[in-house]
Amino acid sequence: MSLHPETGGCLLPAGAYVVEVRTGRVARLMGQVGPYVQLRPLGGGREWDCPPDGVRRATDAERISAATAYVNARSRGEVP
Repeated sequence: MSLHPETGGCLLPAGAYVVEVRTGRVARLMGQVGPYVQLRPLGGGREWDCPPDGVRRATDAERISAATAYVNARSRGEVP
């Protein structure tokens, strides 16, 4: 992912759907504090930190696939 040339911060806006490159998890970008961006899994849950260069924008197919997987798991009672 690209970093802001002057601040070194994340160029993606808060709320963007991203993929953590290391794990392949699709998440929402919640913001940036210090040298890390905060990510939250689809459907809610605990945020985790990731370096800004460790995420990329999720494709539409990745976002839809992750959202569908969450909804299916919820309908089976696997997640709250």
